[in-house]
Amino acid sequence: MTDSPVHPAHSPGSDFARLSRAIADSGLMGRRPGYYTARITAVAALYAGGWAAFVLIGASWWTLAVAAVLAVAFGQVALVTHDIAHRQVFRLRRASETCGRIAANAGIGMGFGWWQEKHTRHHANPNHEQLDPDIVPDLLVWTRAQAGAARGLPRLIGRAQAFLFFPLLTLESFNLHVAGVRALANRSLRNRFAEGVLLFGHLACYLTALFLVLPPGMAVAFLAVHQGLFGLYLGSIFAPNHKGMPVLTGKDRPDFLRRQVLTSRNVHGGWFTDVALGGLNYQIEHHLFPSMPSPNLRKAQVVVRRYCEELGVAYLQTSLAASYGQALRSLHQAGAPLRRTKSAA
Repeated sequence: MTDSPVHPAHSPGSDFARLSRAIADSGLMGRRPGYYTARITAVAALYAGGWAAFVLIGASWWTLAVAAVLAVAFGQVALVTHDIAHRQVFRLRRASETCGRIAANAGIGMGFGWWQEKHTRHHANPNHEQLDPDIVPDLLVWTRAQAGAARGLPRLIGRAQAFLFFPLLTLESFNLHVAGVRALANRSLRNRFAEGVLLFGHLACYLTALFLVLPPGMAVAFLAVHQGLFGLYLGSIFAPNHKGMPVLTGKDRPDFLRRQVLTSRNVHGGWFTDVALGGLNYQIEHHLFPSMPSPNLRKAQVVVRRYCEELGVAYLQTSLAASYGQALRSLHQAGAPLRRTKSAA
């Protein structure tokens, strides 16, 4: 595998086409079956080990420590599912969708088909106010324009949303479960019956296990800790990627390379960051090449960053803490019109 240089001034095609050829020539789009075999085995062992510990510890408040471990395990399953959905693991769609449904619906109670459709639209138009479903105002507002139009709960929360952001993430897993179930009513959802069987099967097994092994009060506490930390972990993985980066609106759609690079942020760190964030800390490279296996993203970064510097395209990489700071400042600024309205009242 070689580090193929890109020469913008001497190569035909669009800016992205030239970069894509260099990446392809470097071999970085090749599958990594050994890596994913080891990673999926490790995640499955963590998942199974967590549930085994849950049964062995039984009715003890120590089980809340197991809830924290299982929150991490569920997050890691979600990250593997993300790679499967992007066909980083399997080349064929059928294998990807089958394994994705097993991991997401049966494994962690998240609707795979609903999430994949939503995530595909996000990749096509990241941080576009009208086209990216990830910045549609729900509980939070992402721009001042959204704040001006906010009503009800978003209007109330938006005033202090930067301070409420991480506490609200503890509800994210519940939101994912509900959204997956609600999506089953959509007749356009592929393999709706299989999705429903696996999703409700997970929920039934999960709740049965909790209330069979633990007393009711302890079961509810386990559920709250497990799902709350799972949501917090997921949100902490995805928040650094685009929050606080430029938001596009209307017909503001630059070319593919700039659309992906300018709206994304990388997080630097070592192997622990790579494992904890599942490779999504290389968000720029992932958005440019979503089917690239995540262990290859670190090497692709060298090529992509150098190329962006040659083109004069801003390429942002920062620490995890700084990325959270930028996201929170952006949320605080977006909610400013709501605070002014309250002061005026």
